[in-house]
Amino acid sequence: MTTSLALAPGAPGSRPSWAVGDKTGVGTALSAGSPVWFTLGQGILTEVYYPRVDTASTRDLGMLVAGADGFFSEERWDCDSAVAYLEPGVPAFRLTNVCKQGRYRIEKVVVADPHRPVVLQQTHFTPLKGALADYSLYALLAPHLGNQGQGNTARVGDYKGVPMLFAQRGGIALALACSAPWARRSVGFVGTSDGWQDVSQHKKMTWAYDLAEDGNVALTGEVDLAASKGELVLALGFGQNEWEAGQRARASLLEGFEASREPYVRAWSGWQRSLLPLEGSKDHPQDLYHVSAAVMRAHESKAFPGAIVASLAVPWGPSRGDGDLGYHLVWPRDMIETVGGLLAIRGHEDARRVLRYFRAIQEADGHWPQNMFLDGRPNWDGIQLDETAFVVFLVDLARREKALGEEDLAILWPMVRRAVGYLVRSGPVTPMDRWEEEAGYFASTMAVEVAALLAAADLAELSGEGGIASYLRETADAWNAAIDGLIYVTGTDLARRAGVDGYYVRFAGPAQREADSPAAGEVHLKNHLPGEGRVRLAELVSPDALALVRFGLRAADDPRIVNTVRVIDLLLKVEMPHGPCWHRYNEDGYGEHADGSPYDGTGVGRAWPLLTGERAHYELAAGRRGEAEKLLRALESFANDSGLLPEQVWGAADLPERGLRFGRPSGSAMPLVWAHGEYVKLRRSLHDGRVFDAPAQTAQRYLVEKTGSPHVFWRFDQPCRAVAVGKVLRLEVLAPAEVRWSADDWQTAQDVRARDTGLGIYLVDLPTEKRSVGDEVVFTFRWLETGRWEGRDFRVAVTGAASPPS
Repeated sequence: MTTSLALAPGAPGSRPSWAVGDKTGVGTALSAGSPVWFTLGQGILTEVYYPRVDTASTRDLGMLVAGADGFFSEERWDCDSAVAYLEPGVPAFRLTNVCKQGRYRIEKVVVADPHRPVVLQQTHFTPLKGALADYSLYALLAPHLGNQGQGNTARVGDYKGVPMLFAQRGGIALALACSAPWARRSVGFVGTSDGWQDVSQHKKMTWAYDLAEDGNVALTGEVDLAASKGELVLALGFGQNEWEAGQRARASLLEGFEASREPYVRAWSGWQRSLLPLEGSKDHPQDLYHVSAAVMRAHESKAFPGAIVASLAVPWGPSRGDGDLGYHLVWPRDMIETVGGLLAIRGHEDARRVLRYFRAIQEADGHWPQNMFLDGRPNWDGIQLDETAFVVFLVDLARREKALGEEDLAILWPMVRRAVGYLVRSGPVTPMDRWEEEAGYFASTMAVEVAALLAAADLAELSGEGGIASYLRETADAWNAAIDGLIYVTGTDLARRAGVDGYYVRFAGPAQREADSPAAGEVHLKNHLPGEGRVRLAELVSPDALALVRFGLRAADDPRIVNTVRVIDLLLKVEMPHGPCWHRYNEDGYGEHADGSPYDGTGVGRAWPLLTGERAHYELAAGRRGEAEKLLRALESFANDSGLLPEQVWGAADLPERGLRFGRPSGSAMPLVWAHGEYVKLRRSLHDGRVFDAPAQTAQRYLVEKTGSPHVFWRFDQPCRAVAVGKVLRLEVLAPAEVRWSADDWQTAQDVRARDTGLGIYLVDLPTEKRSVGDEVVFTFRWLETGRWEGRDFRVAVTGAASPPS
């Protein structure tokens, strides 16, 4: 005789969403045998990731409490919650949730099983009013397997006679098991037939559905409080199917909670002891130095060693659904800033793993995608050149920190060679990406590009490729010399308002440049309005300009930098209760709306704590150590109670109904791993008395030796219209060519074969340094691979001598 299954009604359930983006904890076991990561928020388990750190497979797991007198409570909303670490720097957590009505207390300890993909939650339920028999306790789990809330199937079942709750979607399954007996179990569709609907309405569990297929589902289990006496362990196990998930959950429970907790904590404590010992925070209840170290390390993949995601969070998660992947992707820039932090604390092996990962995922043309999945598959189709330049910079930083030996450098040189080949073929202009309306010259990108070219030149010499080294240095010099003409503007209304003659803008689009006076070394920005109500590009500023100091291209006391800092502070600085924070740029729309509602494609950009760290590095570079220390304390003040640093902080009046408080984390991603990397780098910089990751090559070349450039570059995608007398006109093309040129409008002509640089660039230097003002150089190309002539002429005027640098 077969028993029919009770099917849950209300398919497919409500639109799925994610948990809050501002986490209070993130954790994973250090062992490769435990491919599972967990997050905490609002006093409960939120997204759990399996089988990879880029794959969320739950939304949340929390407890419901009901009383015989009609009482109902959900711990994440109806409790005051506190989070504590079991040991400093170990991402194992004790959560204490106390009912706001004083009725109960739930204490939980959360770790991952180091030997299998199981998250364990040791739970103790204590009545504060009445007796244990007066209450019912329910576990409520929302699966979101494979980054998807829809398409999940849930059922009530057992593994080898052990009652469990299961969910499956595609090739991922989970099982929820309990050390205490289940009194009742049910599955349903969220918003219609799930356990929350049942218990909140009836003040007890009355529904018993066995199966909920293909929708946004929830699993509910009532714990037998009488049998457990309020003491239980929940095991959330994962696998490719329900058998695997069930076996793993049962195995963890059979071995006992301590069998997982002890090796989990021991491994993390040992790793922390291997790092550079620096004093932790004196002003925050947590040791932010070791918390930051753990945050950086916990975001690394186990299936793809060396891959570090930007955050185990979905910003503004409750307003996001399927298709919103949050920050659990690889952004090369964020990852390298993070690895810089690991190098600062002497995580040398961690850095080597990252560089091996970058070798494996480099695109054939030498670049890395704007962001990607762990296997290297691009997510967005944008290209940001600094993401490629940063990889080269990381190799040099690891070399300077003695994390790499000669053998490592020999292995990495082919990767670096391809990367700088891509940079010199594409830069210095950054192509249009997902966030920008057009291509442009960015201050921060050009700074790291120049630093990367000089670093690569050193590596080229070590590899016996002196010709490439010379070309890279010449290109770096030319790009550095062009920066002021491209992005330093003077005479604007904003400059007059700030009381300065000029400042570096955030970026300049090629279409918005006027080249009327290149001989004077200036390229003026048009008053281009990219959209109604938007500021002019010439008045768009960003703290990114401080990268020119961080990467050694400009001195901290350079008048242009000082002017720019004044403008940045006028427009972007926000004084918070414990210190200042800065916006990314004026007109930034990435943040909550003015009323506190979540970012939905538009919004108001908020201040970013990591920019306080970057400003502290600038102050240290300027010799103002005291100011840098004050900013360190300000940065620490933006962390939440468990020491996690947010992407953004709320910079307006308190909105308690939305959980937003002035100077405290907003609903964006927390932790932002980059922010923790910046924090530990700042601690290392203050320890050393200098900016930790500042490259030596740029400062020596441009601040000490004051090297300029004799070249003016011409390319098809970046043509110049004039060359100053005394300069060499360098023509660069992407295929073998012969150049026919004339200085007398073709009365006479010369043919010159382009030189192969070895990086996919072919160049010809035209000796225009001996031309006179008023001359015009005209040239064309014959392409050697096809024998075809270009069929058109190109002209460059010779103008007055360039002004010397100020």
